[in-house]
Parts: sequence; structure tokens; C-alpha cells
Amino acid sequence: MAVTSVSVYGITLAGWSSNNKYAAMGGLRSTAQMISYEIAMGFSMVVPVMIAGSLSLVDIVESQKQLLWGFLPMWNIFLQPGAAVIMVITIFAEVNRAPFDMPEAEQELTAGYHSEYSGMSSPCSLWPNTSK
Repeated sequence: MAVTSVSVYGITLAGWSSNNKYAAMGGLRSTAQMISYEIAMGFSMVVPVMIAGSLSLVDIVESQKQLLWGFLPMWNIFLQPGAAVIMVITIFAEVNRAPFDMPEAEQELTAGYHSEYSGMSSPCSLWPNTSK
């Protein structure tokens, strides 16, 4: 969760540092969307911890060794299928795969936060014109 949260800072700062209103708005929209997916992912990751009663990965795996009704493995995906579905959806959303690739906004004219990174003036516009 901590590693996926770091990408939000890069997108926000890239949109803001370009000093372009379209890139800043695209960066803020992308940040809001990514944070909303992380909340759902965090809640779906709490479910196996609550079932196992421990944060230890070894204890979570150990809690899934028994059988349910004598034939069905007591995996967390069978105990809480809703959390498993939410986890799969949020994984696709976190990596910006279709249909969750809205932050890039390829269909829009300004293209989200990818629109312009040149800022107020580019270094080439500061040099004198020597093409005479």
C-alpha cells in the first residue's frame, strides 16, 4: 500500500509544476481518482487480517489450511468473495488499466496531466533569434 501511494505524489507535482491550468487540473483529477481506489483497496486488505486475527503473513496463510464443510478449502476468497472482487477491481484501477485509464484522459483535447510540461517559458524562448 505504501509503494502504490507514492505514485500519487509524482502525478500531482508534475501537473502543478508545469504552471499550466489544464495540467494542474488533470493532475488533481488523477490524484483524486487514485486515492479513492486506495481506500477501497485498504478496506479489502483488512478482511484477511480480521479473519486471521493477525498481521503476520504466516498466520494468515496458516488460518487458510482447514476445510470448510469437509470439502471446500477455507480460503479467504471463499469466506469473503465481496472483498476479493473489490481487491481485483482496485488492482486494475491502481495500475490504470482499461476501463480505469481515465487519469490519462487520452480522449480529451488537453490530455489530462500529460498536456504540457513546458511551464511559463521554455529555455529555448530565452535565447535570441539567430535565424536571419
